[in-house]
Parts: sequence; C-alpha cells; structure tokens
Amino acid sequence: MDFLISTFYFILVLGILVLVHEWGHFIAAKLMRMRAEVFSIGMGPRLFGYHKRTGFTFGKLPEDYEYDDDTEYRLSILPIGGYVKIAGMIDESMDKDYINKPPQPYEFRSKKAWQKFIVLIAGVVMNFVLAVAIFGIMALTQGKSLLKTTEIGWVDPKSIASDIGFQSQDKILKINFTEITSWNQAMEYLTFKQMGKVKEIQVQRGNEIVTINGDGKKIIRAIADQKPLGLEPDGIRVVFQMIETLKPAGKAGFKKYDSVLYVNDQKIFGPSQFSSLIRENKGKEIVIKIKRQDSILSIAATPNNDGKIGVALGSAIIGKMETIKYNVFQSVAIGFEESMNSIYVFLGSMGQIFNGNLSFKESVGGPIMIAKQATQQAEMGLLSFLNFIALLSVTLAVINILPLPALDGGHLVFVLIEAIIRKEISPKVKMAIQQSGVVLLLLLMVFVIYNDITR
Repeated sequence: MDFLISTFYFILVLGILVLVHEWGHFIAAKLMRMRAEVFSIGMGPRLFGYHKRTGFTFGKLPEDYEYDDDTEYRLSILPIGGYVKIAGMIDESMDKDYINKPPQPYEFRSKKAWQKFIVLIAGVVMNFVLAVAIFGIMALTQGKSLLKTTEIGWVDPKSIASDIGFQSQDKILKINFTEITSWNQAMEYLTFKQMGKVKEIQVQRGNEIVTINGDGKKIIRAIADQKPLGLEPDGIRVVFQMIETLKPAGKAGFKKYDSVLYVNDQKIFGPSQFSSLIRENKGKEIVIKIKRQDSILSIAATPNNDGKIGVALGSAIIGKMETIKYNVFQSVAIGFEESMNSIYVFLGSMGQIFNGNLSFKESVGGPIMIAKQATQQAEMGLLSFLNFIALLSVTLAVINILPLPALDGGHLVFVLIEAIIRKEISPKVKMAIQQSGVVLLLLLMVFVIYNDITR
C-alpha cells in the first residue's frame, strides 16, 4: 500500500510539472505558427490519444500518419516525463524523416532565431511561473508568521550548534552583520543565506556581547546528512499529539494534547530536546511535568529499551508571534522573491557539491527520493505538498536551461550558434549530439535510481 501511495504522489507531482512545462512549449509553438504535432504526457510507446481527424484511438499510430495542422494529444506508457513534438525539430522523438526534405513554413527549422528562442525558453518560463503562483497564493492566503524571539532555549550538546559555541539563553543579535529580529530569520541566515560561508554571529550572553563563528561548510554538511542544528528557541512548548495506549506513556496516564513543561526538573523548549532526554533515560524512571487544561501534573514513566515512551510530538507556540498579511500585488512579489531564493539555494547546493563540501551521493535524489518526499509532504498537508511542487518546479526550470544535449538549454546553444554563423547546423550533427545527450541522461537516471536504492 505504501508503495502504491508513493507511486501515486510521484506520478501526480511529475504529471503537474511536465504538463506545465510542455504546455509552455506548446502554446509558444502555436503562437509562432509552428506545427505542434504531438502533445504527450509520458514517454515511450503510445497508449491512447485523440486527434481531430480520427478521434480517440489506442496503440501505435501508422508510421506515415499525417498530423496536418492539428495536434494529437496522447498518453504514453512511461510516466517519467512528456514532450511536445514540433515539426522540423530534432527532439526526444528522434524523428529524422524531414531531414532530406526542404524546410516548410510551419517547421521549427524555418523560423527566425528569436522565434525558436521563445519556443525553447517557454517551458522553463512556465515552470518558474508555476512556482511564483504557488508561493504567491500561499503568501496571499496564509501570510507570513514570525516567532518574534531570538533567544535560544536549549542547545543539543552533541550538535553543530554546540560546536559553534551557542549556549542556552543566548540572544542572537546579528549574523554576518545583519540584524536578526525573529527566529525564522535566524534559521534562514544560519543555513541557506551565504551558503557554505563562515557565519559571524553576535550574541548577547548575560550582560556581554559575544562574537562566535560558525563553519558554513559544517552547517551545510549537517543539513545534507539530515541532522538538526541542535537549537530550540524560547517560546515553544511540546504537545503530545498521540498516545500509544500499550506503551509507557499510555500506561502512565498521559493524554492527547498534554503539553510538557519539565522532564526531571529540566525545562523543555522543544521536541528535539524532549526526545533527546527520553533516549538518554531509557530503562530509567523519569518524572514529566505537564499542563493539562488548567492543571499542572507530574507523572512518572519509564522509557522502553528503544528510548521511547510511545507518543507523537507536536509543538505549540507560546511566545510572541507576528503575522504579516499581503495583498495581491505584494503576494506576487513574495512569490517571485521565494522562487528566486529557491534558485539561489539550488545553485548554492550545486556549488557546495562541486567544492566537495557536500556529498553528491547524499545530496542528489532520483525518482524514489522524489516519491518519498512527495508522500511525506502530502501527509503534512496541502500547503506542504504545494510548497514541494513549487521547489521542484524551480529545480526543473534550472536543470532544463543548462546547456546540455537533450535539454532545452542544449537546443538554445544550437539556436545561438546558428544565429552567429547564419546557417543551420547539419541535422546529422544535431542528431548525433542529441542521441549522446539522451544516453547520458539515461545513464544519470540509472545512477540516481541506484543511489536512491542504496541510500
């Protein structure tokens, strides 16, 4: 069942991204008066499709099928992408029947360089527009919530935060000379802003102003290894979202929505700290002080040998919050800004991989990882799922614009060269380069799938 659910979400996410990307190529081709012969969702053999002349048909079309000016819309067997087959263009279909025929007015190869550029760039533009739209709608409907504290409640002694030198009750004042006014901003500047660079952090410690330095490379490695920074802010309270009746928590009498105040007289600031204390005390009786409605209770429990008591943890914010609301125009601007930030993060991550600060194996995911992440985000709710789609859409846009064979960026290189030399590159050369690009992409796909499985 889990496999089927993950497969469903993978196909849903990929279908949305491919549909938007290829629709951009399709509309641009139509506007430039090019024939878009096929609009396919999926790759490989045709399952079924619709063409104005023949209606719905199943299976493969005849080799000499005439599309004329109408597009055939089809579903193909492999749910790993899609394409628009534009007449007179060497693309994923590897169609070369037209090579020995004179260019026709409706073909890609007969159009001007600027028209070809618009058609090729349209898919990437639509992926970016999709991301802007999703981020913008989220900003318009949800606004932005900020936890207005920079005070650290707890530092995991085994974390990167401890190595940096953070201490409990430190107040973060500045990071790389930027004044910090919320916990959200503090986490952003510690992680993805100026990725990989040294973080000069100014904190207030008691009556002193102290400067500490964080190794940006170590921070990025910790994130790539899915390790938490090890910081919990002041203003968060742990809440039990679920109690397993037959586990220590259920037997001790804890209830859903109990909020945790102390564990063995140690004040609790967040889920990471609570989980850490439970693991450290497996097999030992601990006293957990909770708030249940208007009552304060102290309940003893003994974590099992796995270092768990059988609860699902959530968080409640008890600190000062600020919610910023945006109008339509501001939301569009926020959507654009978030999309650009996503590009910077993606490019920064690639830079860290090439610099050796991040492991390619641990940082790059394929279909299995996308399916897993899509399922997890969907389970967290619609907003998380939409945010995931927006991030993937931006990533797809950046990858597609790279000047590599078989990608949109590779086709753009051909257009640029032809515009400079003022003649068409030999179709045989294009075909050979395109085929090599497809082979390389397939090898990369095999590698990332193997990487997903071994990881």
